Amino acid sequence: MATIKSTSYSIYIGEKSFDALNTFLTKNKYSNYYIICDEHTFEFCLPTLLFHSPLLNEAEIIELESGEDKKTLETCLQVWGALTDTSADKKSLIINLGGGVISDLGGFVASTFKRGIDCINIPTTLLSMVDASVGGKTGVDFEGIKNHIGTTCEPKAIFVNPTFLETLSERQITNGYAEVIKIALIADADFWKELKKLKSVKEFSSEKVIAKAITLKNSIVKKDLHENDLRKSLNFGHNIGHALESSLIDQKKDILHGEAVAAGMIMEAEIALTLKRISAKECKDITDYISSIYKNIKITKETETQLLKYILHDKKNIGDELCFALPKGIGSYELYCGVQMDVIKKVIGNY
Repeated sequence: MATIKSTSYSIYIGEKSFDALNTFLTKNKYSNYYIICDEHTFEFCLPTLLFHSPLLNEAEIIELESGEDKKTLETCLQVWGALTDTSADKKSLIINLGGGVISDLGGFVASTFKRGIDCINIPTTLLSMVDASVGGKTGVDFEGIKNHIGTTCEPKAIFVNPTFLETLSERQITNGYAEVIKIALIADADFWKELKKLKSVKEFSSEKVIAKAITLKNSIVKKDLHENDLRKSLNFGHNIGHALESSLIDQKKDILHGEAVAAGMIMEAEIALTLKRISAKECKDITDYISSIYKNIKITKETETQLLKYILHDKKNIGDELCFALPKGIGSYELYCGVQMDVIKKVIGNY
């Protein structure tokens, strides 16, 4: 089992992470346990968790509907209500068992209930393992804008067990792999070279790849927890990616976060090329590899109009300036403010 130290907590990776979980639960002696899951993790993951961690057999189960469109304040009201109705107190523990929606929403609920109670994350998707569960960002979507309402509140521990990935479809694995690609492109050129050799979803989700991606993200988070500077690099592909995801969800179209971010990285790589942050060869390298894994997303005129509207609400923007986290050569990044809207429109058109 690999153990990674973050700012104030540890991340345990591997099949023996259940042992670490049991040690954590025994040591901390919480008054109540609450497991937040969705219908999928309730069916496929909860039985495994309860089998390996008998202390949780008396936990209250809060089952939510899955989907990004359920990551709302309305859902938070349901969870806050369940906690209140069952007399949760300051010494209660919330256990987020699921993907990015569960860790984002569950973490937000924990950070606000009674001004904050403890939570831990047990990610069950590749996306959540390598990105969403790590770093303390919590939040919900508001008026269609991704993660518009939220807090920075770190979990007390994260337990990453790759065996949960056996329950996922290939599409869900490639969904999470987009965040692995992102961290390599902005943080480690050698890791990027390693990724380009990978061909199968089994390779995309190996424990080695997961541990490397978490290590790279964690090293950035430890230097800039509250996203004042360096942590903004983790948003490469997300200005356009988040906006595209929100636009398609508005239209009730089938889209996953990683698929939108993959498209966002292709378009934002072209912005980086236009601004002379990367070379034409590097831009082609990025585009060719991502396109070999992800299908192009059709962007209609309606989608483009909504997409541009959402880009204006990106959290990195300063006043009227549009700010993008762009590669500055593969393996490093630069926050570039002042990207012109006509450049954005051009790369969307080219895509």
